[in-house]
Amino acid sequence: MTLLTWNHAYPVGVRALDDQHGILMDAMNDLRLALVRGSGRAEVCELLNRLLKLTQMHFTSEERLLEQYGFPGLEDQRAEHQHLLGDLRESAQRAQHSEEVGMRDLLGLLRNGFAEHIQAHDSQYGPWLNDRGVY
Repeated sequence: MTLLTWNHAYPVGVRALDDQHGILMDAMNDLRLALVRGSGRAEVCELLNRLLKLTQMHFTSEERLLEQYGFPGLEDQRAEHQHLLGDLRESAQRAQHSEEVGMRDLLGLLRNGFAEHIQAHDSQYGPWLNDRGVY
């Protein structure tokens, strides 16, 4: 399995949020490596909980900024955030309470869910915020 990499398609043009996306990508890679190595449940749970906490912090930060500047797509963004958080929480619950972590599903969520969210949803607010002087 390859690493999840940050590339030119991901930046949204707001440095603080791009930096947070990079931190999330690092946390996802740590979790991915643990899954691929076959790490024990305790380590996987710890890394999943760390990713969940970082994701919640990022979404809160992003939503506050979008609210501050009156971004018209804020409610759609919030709904998408709740969907991703729900998927992460479900994965964390499974990892904590069952023998099967669901590695393939979790890796798919990490690779596709987050990357697609950034490209499809976050890319919409970057230029909008830039037009209002937020970089």
